[in-house]
Order: sequence, then structure tokens, then C-alpha cells
Amino acid sequence: MFKKILIANRGEIAIRVIRACRDMGIRSVAVFSDADRNSLHVLLADEAYPIGPAPSLESYLNIDKILSVAKRCGAEAIHPGYGFLSENADFVRRVEEAGFKFIGPKAESMELMGDKISAKAQMKKSGVPTVPGSEGAIKDEEDLKETAAQVGYPLLIKASSGGGGKGMRLVNSESELVSNYHLAKSEAKKFFASDAVYIEKYVQQPKHIEIQIFGDTHGNVVHLFERECSMQRRHQKVLEECPSPVLTDDVRQGMGEVAVKAAKSINYIGAGTIEFIYDSVTKQFYFMEMNTRLQVEHPVTEMCTGIDLVQEQIRVAAGLTLSVKQEDIQLNGHAIEVRICAEDPATYSPSPGIIRRCRNPQGSFIRLDSSAFPGYEVPIYYDPMVAKLIAWGKTRDEAICRLARALEEFSLTGIKTNIVLHKSLIQEPKFLDGSYTTQFLDNDFQGTRDNLFKFVDDRVFLISLAVEAFKELKPRSTAETNIYSRWKDQAREEGLR
Repeated sequence: MFKKILIANRGEIAIRVIRACRDMGIRSVAVFSDADRNSLHVLLADEAYPIGPAPSLESYLNIDKILSVAKRCGAEAIHPGYGFLSENADFVRRVEEAGFKFIGPKAESMELMGDKISAKAQMKKSGVPTVPGSEGAIKDEEDLKETAAQVGYPLLIKASSGGGGKGMRLVNSESELVSNYHLAKSEAKKFFASDAVYIEKYVQQPKHIEIQIFGDTHGNVVHLFERECSMQRRHQKVLEECPSPVLTDDVRQGMGEVAVKAAKSINYIGAGTIEFIYDSVTKQFYFMEMNTRLQVEHPVTEMCTGIDLVQEQIRVAAGLTLSVKQEDIQLNGHAIEVRICAEDPATYSPSPGIIRRCRNPQGSFIRLDSSAFPGYEVPIYYDPMVAKLIAWGKTRDEAICRLARALEEFSLTGIKTNIVLHKSLIQEPKFLDGSYTTQFLDNDFQGTRDNLFKFVDDRVFLISLAVEAFKELKPRSTAETNIYSRWKDQAREEGLR
């Protein structure tokens, strides 16, 4: 087993890996940019080293600096976390060439599954169901029109190397086709340095279901059931739960078996997820993509299976076999995770600043993965997520009740956060009955304004400094004016602004 691991990341995921290392008796090494000098992951690691200025290109994405620290501190392995270099095949090769173990899959697997066209072709070859669409990249406008006619409308034009909704365009009719084709290609070139795009049939009531898989170097592959990730805003996940509230046992088993088949077809090693689109109408599921890394939402799987996925990653990288067989893995209860971000809950814009007060929720079945503490300055340079709040229950209803209670207790002041948005979301009828789709937040949610005024009151006015969250919204009624005035007076009395 490794004696020392370097974590090439920051924030709550770096802390998560540090804690797993400590539980295993492994020394942890943190790296940090100038903006993160006083961050919690720096304070908790056994060793910490600076790697450059705040911009990620000069620090967390700088392979030379990270490898230099690894050599200097005597690390044996590097854990990439998620984001940054976690799915960079060149980084994997550089790590291995330098004599370190990369805690993750092989570079070849990353490259194959990182390109959506090649990934889809591999899955079709392996007998995995895929969304109807083009066989490869669209060659030109003539090919575009012919393929679109075969697939039918509505359809999606998607960047082959895309992610997070970048390079993706919804086309509802032939008149929109050519213009969206060029927009998608332009956006793909800008974000991914490749303008290759392809076409897929648009599933009109889609759910996003992902299967957690794990493979070792001895040929063993298992799945750890599914996560429902359909609560999204502009293709960015907001809330995740395990298991999905809508899958039957037969569909769940089928998805798991297909996911294992997909992972085995590419000799996959480590943690990964096979992402599916689930058609709420037809009850069919289709392969969408594979994420070749640990996911942000991995805690809900851990809460429901009792398996530490980070420790399992470390074991596999060290050459050990998986600690569990498929028949040993059982679902126990229900878990829900919400992403707590430093952002304006009304506009979703980032809200960097200094956290003045921090009140964390408590409870035997509440988990908080957080990098936040009083006095911490949330930087402007990175993803705005500062914490993940997870609630577990024997049933989904119990998990929702515990999450609601935990959100009431949770308070971060000095910055705006989306805590109040989550309080609203988990009260929505479509969430409560599990029928929400990936379109819910963008199309069906009634807007944050009314919900925010509904769920913020005297007891929780400090959440996200409510007066800051709403200063750009002019009250529309006497009631709203009174609420706004009360918040402003209370904030002034507290000396918060």
C-alpha cells in the first residue's frame, strides 16, 4: 500500500481524499495556489506545497508544477479528484512516465470515452443501447440535412468532445437546423479545440440516470447501482439522489448489467460512471457518455452501499482486488445530495467573498463535505461549490425530511448561497413524486423569486445574507416591501453590511 499520496486538487474533494488517506494510514500532500493559501485542504493535509498564481492554468492545471512537487515530497501516487486534470490523458501518461501511480483509469480509456463519437461507437459494438443518431461526426451541411431527416425532430446537435451543455443545440424544426449546426461547431471549437459535432434524437421527457461502476487490475468489474441526476440547470447538476425514485427493479438490474458490460469492453480500471438517458414515456434507456473519474455526487452511493469509493480507488491503484463482489453490494435506504454554491440564488451568478459566520447542520444521518469555515475567502477563480450536504433515510420521504431540517440549520453568511433555493426545490410536487426531468429547473420551476420570498423568513434571514441576494429585485407588493425593509434593518443591526 502507498505511504504518501499527493492530491492534485483543491476544496472539498481534496479534503475528502485527505480524510480517506488518513483513515488508511497514508500521508497526504496538498498543493495550493496563491488564492488557496489559507484554505482548509491546506490546513488538514500532512504536507502542503504552493504551485503558483491563482489562475488554474498557472497552478492546478500546470502538470510540470504538480509533478515537481510530487518528486520533491516523495509521493508514490497522485489522486486527481474531479475537474481540473482528472480526465486529462496526457496528465495520466506524464504521471506514469515520472514513476508515480495515477489513481484512476488508464489514459487509453480516457481518450476512448472522452470523445463522444468514439464512445458511442464502442458501446454500439459492445451491444449497449445508444440514442438513435448519426454514426459519426457530421461532415457538411448536406450530410447534416440527410441525417436530420432520418433521425427526425426534435434533435440535438452535440460536440463530440463536449460536456456541461457546451457545444449542444436543440433543433425543433428544419428551419433551425443549419444555423444551430454552425453555432454548435463554433462553440465546440472554442471550448474543446475541436469542431466535430454529431446528431442525436432528442428524448422529450428525459431523466439522467448514471450507474457507478468499479474495475480493478485483475479483471473484476462491479456496479454500485444508480444515481438520479435529473435536477439540472443548463445541463449542470444541482441535486442528486440514490436510488432513482422511478426505476423498477428490473430496469435497475438491466442498467447495472449493461454498465458492467460497457466497462469490461474497454478493460476499465478504477471508479467511473456510465451515464444513461432514461425516457420517462417509453421506459427505455440509452447510453449517453462515460465519466472516467470519481463524481461529485459519489457520497449518495457511499451512504446507500456502505462502501468508501475513495478508499476503493486507492486500493485498486495499489494493485489490490476490489474489496467486494457484485453479490455483496446491496442498496440500503435512500440518500439525497445538494450542492451548496457561493452564488446568488436569484440569478445563479457567482458570489465570491469572505464567509463571516458558519453554522453547520448536525445529525446522525447527515453528512457535510465542506471547505467552508468562518473567515474563509471564497475565491473568484474556481467553481463556486463550497460544500455538499447529504441526508440519508430508510425511505425517500425520511431522507427528504432530514434534508429539509438540515437546510434549515445550515447557514453561511457574508456570501450569497443557493441554500434557500434547495429549500424551495425539495418542496416542489414534481420533486416529491419523483417525476421531475432534466428540463424541470429550466422549464417547469416557477422561478426563484416567489420561492425565495416564500422560504426566507425572520428565523433564517441570515441565509446567504438575504438582503444581498435580493438587492437587485425591486419589491412588487407591500408584503415584499415590508420583508425587504425588515431584512435591511436587521442586517444593519447585525453590522453585516
